[in-house]
Amino acid sequence: MSIRHGLLALLSKGPRYGYQLRVEFEASTGATWPLNIGQVYTTLSRMERDGLVAPGGTDEQGRAVYTITEAGREELERWFGTPVDQADRPRDELAIKLAMAVATGGVDVHAVVLAQRMAAMGALQKLTRAKRAASGGLAERLVLDSLIFKAEAEQRWLDHCEAVLREKKA
Repeated sequence: MSIRHGLLALLSKGPRYGYQLRVEFEASTGATWPLNIGQVYTTLSRMERDGLVAPGGTDEQGRAVYTITEAGREELERWFGTPVDQADRPRDELAIKLAMAVATGGVDVHAVVLAQRMAAMGALQKLTRAKRAASGGLAERLVLDSLIFKAEAEQRWLDHCEAVLREKKA
């Protein structure tokens, strides 16, 4: 997900000022994707340049607010309607790390897998606690559920890696 589309989604609910967008973005994503306020304003500036948002005056406290334009609504609709392609996701650093450990030789691949397993288990426990403590509603829950499922999938994949490594030794 791009910050751009996340901000457009929030602006589709009505005019917002920068800090408000940052807070709502982080609340919606369960604070799993913290935003720097500079990122918010840089993104708003680019979206204004591209005709996706427009300055919307100021609120009652004098803060500059932004509104989504028709072009911004069309862009948001296009984004929501387009599936995320596997090729658009970042490279899997863990898979590359394990592949390089195997290919390099002289690396204790089992130790690499164990270290990752411990880190993944810690992350899973942290995410589970965050889900129990969450109060941000459905959006936050869905993000946390996604991260939990990914951590569980990583654990299963590490199980598979260990089985393949044992098989290779035999």
